[in-house]
Amino acid sequence: MDLLEVKHIAKHYKNFDLQDISFSLPAGYIMGYVGQNGAGKTTTLNIINHLIQSASGTVTLDGRTYDDAPIPYRDQIGYIGDASYFPANLTLRHIRGILRDFYPSFDPARFDRYVADWNLPVKDRIKSFSRGMKVKLMFASVLSRDTRLLVLDEATNGLDPVVRRQILELLQEYISDGSRSVLFSTHILEDLEQIADYVCFIDKGKQIFCEPKEDLIERYLVAKGGPKDLTPELSRHLIGITKNDFGFEALYDTDCGIVLPPELVTDRPSIDQIMFHMIQKMR
Repeated sequence: MDLLEVKHIAKHYKNFDLQDISFSLPAGYIMGYVGQNGAGKTTTLNIINHLIQSASGTVTLDGRTYDDAPIPYRDQIGYIGDASYFPANLTLRHIRGILRDFYPSFDPARFDRYVADWNLPVKDRIKSFSRGMKVKLMFASVLSRDTRLLVLDEATNGLDPVVRRQILELLQEYISDGSRSVLFSTHILEDLEQIADYVCFIDKGKQIFCEPKEDLIERYLVAKGGPKDLTPELSRHLIGITKNDFGFEALYDTDCGIVLPPELVTDRPSIDQIMFHMIQKMR
């Protein structure tokens, strides 16, 4: 069953339009939501969180929209952004009390366990916390509730490799019982290579693709060749060609119906390479 269903959502601003975004995320999976700065990722996540209202379309979480049941809808979502949303002058004691009063499913004992496991300073004010400590605090706050969906907006930016690894392990643990999912917007595509099951790519407010990660990697090849290998006929079947003094590199769709010349070197692409050449194509 799909835990999250996004159908034809849109948002119109003076200088930007989010247009007809649709995707589904089954329970028990992680989706990477990727695109360049300004592509519309945060706008989409804010609509899902109901921080802003879509101009059209619907968002359904576990079969219910926000209008069906506002409090249960929000209580099922845990949000973590790229900056701490806790007031800088508060301590963990204050935050614990706020979360207990605000979220029906908040478990203070579970919160205390995360705080102790991560050695977060109980008496210090949040403004003295490091970036990694603030991220761990945000995770402690959402993992201490009975959420069904984690929405992450650049949550691993600026973290050292050890903390990032811990966070990725947490996400895999979070979905391990098959009832919860993660929607993960990030520029660190290496993270998605490790843990994402689906990849949804948007550019300039438009959805380019949304597919299982393994299907993408199986469907495309990165092709490289010398300057003389790039004939006009071949160019028509390649995606996002980039040239240098030694030749060219491009993305090749194995479903396009032609066979590449044997002199070309091919390899399976990374998510980063797929995105790069797709963007090159649209320029």
